[in-house]
Amino acid sequence: MSKAGGCRGCGCRVPQRASWSLVAATAALCLVLATSVCTAGAAPMSREEKQKLGNQVLEMFDHAYGNYMEHAYPADELMPLTCRGRVRGQEPSRGDVDDALGKFSLTLIDSLDTLVVLNKTKEFEDAVRKVLRDVNLDNDVVVSVFETNIRVLGGLLGGHSLAIMLKEKGEHMQWYNDELLHMAKQLGYKLLPAFNTTSGLPYPRINLKFGIRKPEARTGTETDTCTACAGTLILEFAALSRFTGATIFEEYARKALDFLWEKRQRSSNLVGVTINIHTGDWVRKDSGVGAGIDSYYEYLLKAYVLLGDDSFLERFNTHYDAIMRYISQPPLLLDVHIHKPMLNARTWMDALLAFFPGLQVLKGDIRPAIETHEMLYQVIKKHNFLPEAFTTDFRVHWAQHPLRPEFAESTYFLYKATGDPYYLEVGKTLIENLNKYARVPCGFAAMKDVRTGSHEDRMDSFFLAEMFKYLYLLFADKEDIIFDIEDYIFTTEAHLLPLWLSTTNRSISKKNTTSEYTELDDSNFDWTCPNTQILFPNDPLYAQSIREPLKNVVDKSCPRGIIRVREESFRSGAKPPLRARDFMATNPEHLEILKKMGAASSIDAEDGLRFMQEMIELSSQQQKEQQLPPRAVQIISHPFFGRVVLTAGPAQFGLDLSKHKETRGFVASSKPYNGCSELTNPEAVMGKIALIQRGQCMFAEKARNIQNAGAIGGIVIDDNEGSSSDTAPLFQMAGDGKDTDDIKIPMLFLFSKEGSIILDAIREHEQVEVLLSDKARDRAAILKGKMIPSYIINSNPEMENEDQPSSENDSQNQSAEQMLSLSQTVDLADKESPEHPADSHSEASPSDSEEAAGFAPSEQISGSTENHETTSLDGECTDLDNQVQEQSETEEDSSPNVSWGTKAQPIDSILADWNEDIEAFEMMEKDEL
Repeated sequence: MSKAGGCRGCGCRVPQRASWSLVAATAALCLVLATSVCTAGAAPMSREEKQKLGNQVLEMFDHAYGNYMEHAYPADELMPLTCRGRVRGQEPSRGDVDDALGKFSLTLIDSLDTLVVLNKTKEFEDAVRKVLRDVNLDNDVVVSVFETNIRVLGGLLGGHSLAIMLKEKGEHMQWYNDELLHMAKQLGYKLLPAFNTTSGLPYPRINLKFGIRKPEARTGTETDTCTACAGTLILEFAALSRFTGATIFEEYARKALDFLWEKRQRSSNLVGVTINIHTGDWVRKDSGVGAGIDSYYEYLLKAYVLLGDDSFLERFNTHYDAIMRYISQPPLLLDVHIHKPMLNARTWMDALLAFFPGLQVLKGDIRPAIETHEMLYQVIKKHNFLPEAFTTDFRVHWAQHPLRPEFAESTYFLYKATGDPYYLEVGKTLIENLNKYARVPCGFAAMKDVRTGSHEDRMDSFFLAEMFKYLYLLFADKEDIIFDIEDYIFTTEAHLLPLWLSTTNRSISKKNTTSEYTELDDSNFDWTCPNTQILFPNDPLYAQSIREPLKNVVDKSCPRGIIRVREESFRSGAKPPLRARDFMATNPEHLEILKKMGAASSIDAEDGLRFMQEMIELSSQQQKEQQLPPRAVQIISHPFFGRVVLTAGPAQFGLDLSKHKETRGFVASSKPYNGCSELTNPEAVMGKIALIQRGQCMFAEKARNIQNAGAIGGIVIDDNEGSSSDTAPLFQMAGDGKDTDDIKIPMLFLFSKEGSIILDAIREHEQVEVLLSDKARDRAAILKGKMIPSYIINSNPEMENEDQPSSENDSQNQSAEQMLSLSQTVDLADKESPEHPADSHSEASPSDSEEAAGFAPSEQISGSTENHETTSLDGECTDLDNQVQEQSETEEDSSPNVSWGTKAQPIDSILADWNEDIEAFEMMEKDEL
């Protein structure tokens, strides 16, 4: 057996006190499975095509990294729409997501080991020198302990790991003398004060200069942290201890993990999302494998591989058994309550769970990994990217996509496990979508809304740290990489730590001091490498046979058991519980069922709580369906060529862009700019799309004035300086209370930040052409017949450097510089933290003189204010457990005058009667804790 990749179907048991070589040998369990196994479900990809795709990944990385270094460095991140750096305190706050920024050149540090993986050793050497010369870790700034650990400490350790590897090879880094490690140790000591709690769980934030609790620190008053935040430290902290010999780091990280293990819910063996760092009480008692918990599970398994401590594997296996028992509902992974694990906590999934199929591969549980990955891929094929959250019937719940790498990570591990070329095609799709929809002149922009294709002025550091690493490794052969990747383990940020650390400075006792495992049955745990003959029993189409039933799961069917009906919840012969979507207020039987909920038993109480959750979400969805979805303004003239898409609010009057062909034209400012009187420059707006400022009159009046002047469309720009679609609910323009059928042109609304992009473009380029539509259009279609760089139409960045006609080549070479002239800051930031999505968005207040219809935050279980999904599935969804839906739809169709509002009143009165029962049910949960 080789150190990390040679365990090909062995059946050998790993001893509980394994030497490092035996532990490293099991890294096939945690890094790659047998690459010799090939399930021929798809046509093999030639080496030439794989090499071409690998080169395309290299070019994409150069485009992202080069623009960061040119336009943003030494700032933490690049703002790709405005070609500038994002500096903490100089841009409007985005909430928790800004806690990753510490004025320490985050993207550069996060990209260090990616440069080596991509065989860019000269660039790596230059980058290390820049880090040593320019980066300051003593800034007066409050940062996330979790993000700083995985991105900065992990980045420094990954860079150090590969720097010493290169030095040993004798070709590069001969001058290197552990400087990155010294910086990592300095940072480690700066993070240690966060652990000054009675529980050993760290504070979520710390001031790099002043630490915790001091008046200057401006932090230290928090009481809660997420499970992943406290449980995703052991790899980096242990590696720091093993590299330096300072055991304190590993000791603190182990203590935090021990405390989380002690606080697990003993009957379900699940952990909650957030926990009180002082008392250990669970604050959020829902449990899943996505945001808030995800990497806690990942680090338990990987800590076993890196450190050789059996207790970590025992803990992981215990949790994994609970996950597969309660959370896994193939192909779905749905959150449950830790005290009532048979009760779903929500009806949607977040994008961060996309890492889990990869972790299941490392565990050796291939079948559910294939199923969940295929479901996620079908969602991606529907929306081009994985939305931040989507419902169990695959509607968009949160529409953002900050270019997350978790799905690419799972794709890589599934390909290494199965050898199935199907996963190469999946990777190819990811590359094409990134170039087609996210690539902009100054890098790659996150998606503000996957439905419209609009962008955010955001390119997170994890995009360079992880996405390009996994995509390149997916297509690379062993000889394409300058070192043996199987000698390393990936952290959650895809930083590389060497497996030989398992025998270095092993002064930490492997005996867990806070838990005894006498209650655990050793026979339940996997101690061997997965045998590929068992994984793929003489069937070359194994993986394909698992995927095939899921091919149409998104578009044409509803998965069985969206809200799982469990055998344990029913008495013999009992009917399935009443579902909110089936409820009819005129049905006496339904009303009688409602009265019984919560009164008879704990099972009835569960049914009642589930019904309430469904009813709240259904009510919220009904309200959303009365609103119009967001629209898109796509800039298609030079130098944008359709690559910049802005989120726009719709109007309740005028041309409906969802039912008619998009409107295309050059833009022109109206005079007067507010559009509240007859235009004095009708010749300027004739046949064009007029720009108007919000305020001083009704929206419909503005529309009539520009329409009378000959405009073919209108864009109203908010007069509230600094407003953005990301920091305010999406705005919907209402009519004036009169008949607006006379308005025939489309009208869209842009907040100030988005509008400034168009205004700055006009100042720089004079002629600016835009497309008003319900969603972003394909570049090849909208630019057909135009003389533009062909790589833009073909989404082939390899053609970007080919010779073009001189005028077009010159203009393309200047495009990056021209983008810099867009001086107005654009903050289209995602309010959801990369590891723990947040819920809050501030509201925009409409002008007093306008009758405005804003998309106000909805009261639903998730607390999200970003769920504006109104589209339906292509096929009919039929509940396989309960057929009352058909009868309900028939009765609703026959009573068109019965609105949701008429149904709400009896429900409200019934829910009011439940208050005491529900409170008692919640108290019962608290008592069990």
